[in-house]
Amino acid sequence: MKCTNQSKTDLAERQNTKITKLLSHYREHFGAGDPGVFAAPGRTEIGGNHTDHQNGMVLAAAIDRETLAAAAVREDGQVAIFSEGYGEITFPVSGLDVHPEETGTTAALIRGTARSLRDRGIPVGGFSAYLTSEVPAGSGLSSSASFEVAIGAVINGLFGGGRLPYSELAKAAQEAENRFFGKPSGLMDQMACAAGGLIQIDFKNPNQPLVREIPAEWNKAGWNLCVVNTYGSHADLTADYAEIPMDMKAVASCYGKTVLREVPEELFYSDLPALRKRLGDRPVLRALHFFEEERRVLLEADALIREDFEEFLDLVRESGLSSFQFLQNVTVRRDPQNQSLAVALAESSRVLGKKGACRVHGGGFAGTIQAFVPDERLDLYQKEMNRIFGEDACQILQVLPCGERRIL
Repeated sequence: MKCTNQSKTDLAERQNTKITKLLSHYREHFGAGDPGVFAAPGRTEIGGNHTDHQNGMVLAAAIDRETLAAAAVREDGQVAIFSEGYGEITFPVSGLDVHPEETGTTAALIRGTARSLRDRGIPVGGFSAYLTSEVPAGSGLSSSASFEVAIGAVINGLFGGGRLPYSELAKAAQEAENRFFGKPSGLMDQMACAAGGLIQIDFKNPNQPLVREIPAEWNKAGWNLCVVNTYGSHADLTADYAEIPMDMKAVASCYGKTVLREVPEELFYSDLPALRKRLGDRPVLRALHFFEEERRVLLEADALIREDFEEFLDLVRESGLSSFQFLQNVTVRRDPQNQSLAVALAESSRVLGKKGACRVHGGGFAGTIQAFVPDERLDLYQKEMNRIFGEDACQILQVLPCGERRIL
């Protein structure tokens, strides 16, 4: 899917009411002015669960849920951002160093994105921005990455003339999340939000990831992409997320490498007995998942290009089983009574049978699963997921051809 000028125009026309409302809110909050309007979508992970932080490969898609921002330059050297549902954050543009007390806060994401863009040659000045988002927080659709990329689009548009390519904007957003926010995330979320469409990303060289556009035509074949928010709490899960790359890197370190992408797969399998003895089983299983998931990403991309959706769905099922059994990011071991993702996967398998596919989505442990649902079972599936997890738990997504961009 290509983000052409026509598709940008079509999106702007569809969003006309939202844009008018956004501009009105900006002027009510910040006063008269002529702000620009910027957008960044959320994302869904199609393939490559926890592979990006090992310089691996992923399939990811921008979705039709976006963060919209109205923004304008101000002359007092202040950054003032009002985000609906979160209030206003203000700080001087001269203060773009890491503030440890802001770890884990929205302020850290804003400050970090501004600093990372300045480090890339964008002369960041003061500005006001009013943001609204359709990407629900905690939904596994990368509301934080969408927010970061939207802030980056604002700064790039206001002060850089839009000259910074989307890949650099994505890396700046990731740096903000890693250095300022304190979350050791990979680059997939930000890259998918910035690029748009369905893309295969190869992070072998993380400074220059290779991006390949992949067709997303499953709707024409009678399939629907759904995510189910199980509303499991993400509180106190940072350590669980961090242990996954830590375990994988522990295996890589046995070979003098920093990430698994640098380890020959055949050597890993031949050394399984020694690795188990040295590290224990969980790091070995998580590494096994990585190598198998790498292969699946390539096969999934090839199946979509050939429009072989049955093979694609088989691979989605394999990915889901691998995450559950080997990666082990479906349940939280210290909270055995809270297994909402496992319930969602079990019920999805029961309702869909062999007429669909499901898998854990994103980071795991809590949050969302993903399902590909045939037209004839879509209504039943959505009703059942909403019955179990709450109204609007099941969302039907479309792939958005456009990534970060200036609308007006």
